[in-house]
Amino acid sequence: MNLTTEKPRSAKDKLAGLVSLKRVIDKAKAHNEGQLGEYDYDCPHDKPLFEFLGTNGDEFARQVEQLATDEAIADWVQTKFLAKKTPAEIEKFNTERMHWHPEPGSHAAHYFEDLRSKIAPDQPNIVTWFDLLDIDEGRPVPTPTSLN
Repeated sequence: MNLTTEKPRSAKDKLAGLVSLKRVIDKAKAHNEGQLGEYDYDCPHDKPLFEFLGTNGDEFARQVEQLATDEAIADWVQTKFLAKKTPAEIEKFNTERMHWHPEPGSHAAHYFEDLRSKIAPDQPNIVTWFDLLDIDEGRPVPTPTSLN
């Protein structure tokens, strides 16, 4: 995948019942091909997925390269990692990730606010990273995710 000319899939899109998985697959493919462009792999967006699964960026990238398709990667994730998780654990992970936002006053919050003011100045109600990523990449965000 060439992220110098394409955008990764939305973090909200699920694969194997998990948010972020499709996006991290796209980034791993681009990482493997040296085509990340402005994107980072094994970054603060990716690490919570790796931690939840019980893997790391290097192992994940190797498996993405070897398995190649979403279906094969989803089978690997389900068999090796999700078989040990309960539906409640998966739902908790998804909910926490969908509500992921910068801590007020942090460097990340200043970066978030600066980026939001540039790409969505008329949408101060955008408060989660997933919504901000979608807007930045040209995807509509009809109803921003609530933090409640």
